[in-house]
Amino acid sequence: MLTASCHCGAVSIRVARPPTELTACNCSICRRYAAHWAYYSAGDLEVVAPPGATCGYVWGDKRLRFVRCSTCGCVTHWEPVEPQPNARTGVNALNFDPKQLGEVRVRHLDGADTWEFLD
Repeated sequence: MLTASCHCGAVSIRVARPPTELTACNCSICRRYAAHWAYYSAGDLEVVAPPGATCGYVWGDKRLRFVRCSTCGCVTHWEPVEPQPNARTGVNALNFDPKQLGEVRVRHLDGADTWEFLD
């Protein structure tokens, strides 16, 4: 079990396995967050946070909600606005302790233009 947490520890995310690769996207929001996304099915992760500990941001086509800690502001994950069985969720892998992740390939996605990987 791996646990990612925001800086203050109010929000944590538990996953059963480490990611096999990460995605660094250059779209207008991901480049500002500077996140490295690890993808999991909704059933493969657990978000642990007391009520009111998170807030979300939805924009554009309103399909994804970016979630951050209400206290320290760290972006922890994104999730579909409309929950679906086995829908993909992106976890900000930079919130894991680097020792937990080990060596993981980071792929660079051109989300700003072509939606193709650059590597």
